[in-house]
Order: sequence, then C-alpha cells, then structure tokens
Amino acid sequence: MDAAGAARMVDVSGKDVTVREATASGRFQTNAEVIGLLRRDGLPKGDALAVARIAGIAAAKRTPDLVPLCHPVAIHGVQVELTLDETGVDITATVRTADRTGVEMEALTCVTVAGLALYDMVKAVDRGAELGAIRLERKSGGRRGPWDRSEQ
Repeated sequence: MDAAGAARMVDVSGKDVTVREATASGRFQTNAEVIGLLRRDGLPKGDALAVARIAGIAAAKRTPDLVPLCHPVAIHGVQVELTLDETGVDITATVRTADRTGVEMEALTCVTVAGLALYDMVKAVDRGAELGAIRLERKSGGRRGPWDRSEQ
C-alpha cells in the first residue's frame, strides 16, 4: 500500500535481474473409480492429465491477467507434475524466470488452474471431487534468497 493506504503495484525497476524459481503444490481429491479412469485415459472428455498440464502452463503465463498488481514476468520454464495415488492427484508446479521479481504467484496459479481443469474433466463422474492444500513449497533467487517450507 502507498502512504495513503491505497493498493499499488510495487516498483521493481531498481531490482537486479536474477534467476528465480518457485514450486507450489496442491491436492485434487477424488474417488478410486476416477483414479482408475485417469490411469487408463477412460474419462468421457479425454486425457484429463494432459489437459491439466496444458491448463496449468497457460495459467502460469497469464497470472498478471488474473491476479491484480502481479507483475508480468518472462516465464522461461514451467514444469507440471501430476502424481496419482488411490484417493487423488498431487499437483506440483515449478516455474522459472530470469527477472526482477519472483514467480511464486505463477506457480500457485499454475497448480490452481491445473486442479480446476482436472475438476472440469472429471465432474461428470465425480461432482464431489475437491481441490485444496494449495501452497508454496519453495522459492529461490532475488534479494531475500531461498525459502523452503520443509525448513520452517
């Protein structure tokens, strides 16, 4: 906020360009039937895991359009991992850039939209599916240096 208490975009023009990376995670909870369908690409709408990856990547690139006051940054890499177990899908996204500000919001947005895409793909089979536990896991680069949830 500025001196008058109004929201503002932070001026990052004086910061150094550094390599920055952020990893976020989330959990898509569903039932065993849906997990079976995901494993054999048997959902009515098609390959939900591929759609979720692409949706997550697209969302990371569009974060400044979705989150007010978020700086547009040049995204140099996005990795989306979807790990299935008997009760759901763990979603992990890692976003990389060389810029003046971090990519934590891009990683969090990536996970969220990947999970929303999964929900859209499975809702015909399980309307009770849930998306949650979305959180930043770690970040590196920038003035404040690295941060890791596991070290807190």
